[in-house]
Amino acid sequence: MNQAKKWRYIERGGILSLFLTSISFAVFVAINFRPLYRFDVDYLKILDYTTVTKEVLMKNFGVLMNYLNNPFQTVLAMPDFPSSASGAEHFYEVKLLFLLDYAVLLITIIPSILFLRYLWKNKRGWLLIRPFQIGMLIPVIFGFLMALGFDRFFVTFHQVFFNNDDWLFDPATDPIINVLPEEFFMHCFILFFVLIELIFFVYYLLGKRQLKKA
Repeated sequence: MNQAKKWRYIERGGILSLFLTSISFAVFVAINFRPLYRFDVDYLKILDYTTVTKEVLMKNFGVLMNYLNNPFQTVLAMPDFPSSASGAEHFYEVKLLFLLDYAVLLITIIPSILFLRYLWKNKRGWLLIRPFQIGMLIPVIFGFLMALGFDRFFVTFHQVFFNNDDWLFDPATDPIINVLPEEFFMHCFILFFVLIELIFFVYYLLGKRQLKKA
């Protein structure tokens, strides 16, 4: 393999690493942005669907999020919201997706930083322009699909990432579903797409800036 071809593969790998870092970081922020849920408790009138107070609800939500984020916590035990076997299994599968996202972020963040340093050192930041210009279309496309009908988008998402119907909670056995309305998840998706659009736009601007300097 000649030197030019070698660097071409390195640059393609670097761009891929930046995409993975950006997406996993946006997911990390979106799923852990607890102020969004606190806002939605009032905005969506979630307390109308439960008998607990907002303080108790936030405490249970915190227990759930700590379980999903902590690889060493093996049991989900929300004090005021019991879980069925299928409900607990679904949350375990969600936990695995959380941890997979964090693993991708940890694995790619250092190569991404090194790649950015390489681009700036060698005045090749312009390489960011086209990939992230195209990348900015992705949130727009998914946002359009969500606008057409979030219900269908939400169902398709679960069909892609889960191979069972455990996510179809029964409120009688898994009352937590009453306080996790579909609209809340829609807001999480919107936050994710806004974040990823902003990140891609920053990369695009950085590439244009260095191209202009060159």
